[in-house]
Amino acid sequence: MSPAAVREAIEGLCAQCGLEATATQLQALADYLALLQRWNATYNLTAVRDPEAMLTQHLADCLAVVPPLQRHAAQGRLLDVGSGGGLPGVVVATVLPGWQVTCVDAVGKKMAFVRQVAGALPLPNLKAEHARIEQLKQPAFDLITSRAFASLADFTRLTRPHLAPGGVWMAMKGRVPDDELAALPPDLQVFHVEQLSVPGLEAQRCLVWMRPLAPASSTGATTPP
Repeated sequence: MSPAAVREAIEGLCAQCGLEATATQLQALADYLALLQRWNATYNLTAVRDPEAMLTQHLADCLAVVPPLQRHAAQGRLLDVGSGGGLPGVVVATVLPGWQVTCVDAVGKKMAFVRQVAGALPLPNLKAEHARIEQLKQPAFDLITSRAFASLADFTRLTRPHLAPGGVWMAMKGRVPDDELAALPPDLQVFHVEQLSVPGLEAQRCLVWMRPLAPASSTGATTPP
């Protein structure tokens, strides 16, 4: 695809997701895809290698979560766990500049790529951390997300120390993970499971929104969330 065709396709994806991206944001997303393709040839950042497949399976998949995130809050601190090549963190940082986004991954070459993206686009609200989530040393986050990191129980358990008071988890999943939902601990509330429509993708997608339950009061009652 030509650069102009890629940008036109991205503009169409944004429109289908209900997003009004600026010309600068559209160009940044196109530049990100070009960088991803270039680095992927050497560093194997993603198994998806076809440029058109990247548009649907990566970019559209991540753009679809932006409207729900916008409805949740206009800004805050977001942690993308197991971010890989920066998905969804780079996309969120590009189209929602009010969010300060930190991508974390245990694979150094993937976080080196995200740092390159942050400098090249440029995205001053994007940071990359090469670390296991257990070793991350950062202030707490208002929202923690993951696209393909772990089961819901492991995701929330490992990241809970990094969740700010009043913070939430937003897990990107395929079909609704009933078994994973049933395995969650009782001190955690699933307050919304949201079906997503991803342009060009027939596979099921959903968001699982979760938060810790408030601690019990001295009388033994639980404060409503």
